[in-house]
Amino acid sequence: MAKRAFTIDTGTEKIPVEGHAHLNVAVKYLMKRRRSLIFTKDPAKVEKLFSEVPSTVSVIGANVTKTYKVTWERVSTGEFAGARFTFTLEEAK
Repeated sequence: MAKRAFTIDTGTEKIPVEGHAHLNVAVKYLMKRRRSLIFTKDPAKVEKLFSEVPSTVSVIGANVTKTYKVTWERVSTGEFAGARFTFTLEEAK
């Protein structure tokens, strides 16, 4: 399966990306945002980055647009207990 062109719309910016499926593209983008939170040492910058993480992500394909609701947690209480800056995705109807 070849990669297709998608556009990620976070509400504040639109980012062109390539990927295989809508959900995979959204997860890859959010994992990049998560890594930047984890590896930043300055607490003030971490607070600023955490306040700017998107709560909804729209992945725009050629024919279909899927919107996902993102729930962020500083310290996970769910499946990955103790992990920092975890998120869960839920497709918006």
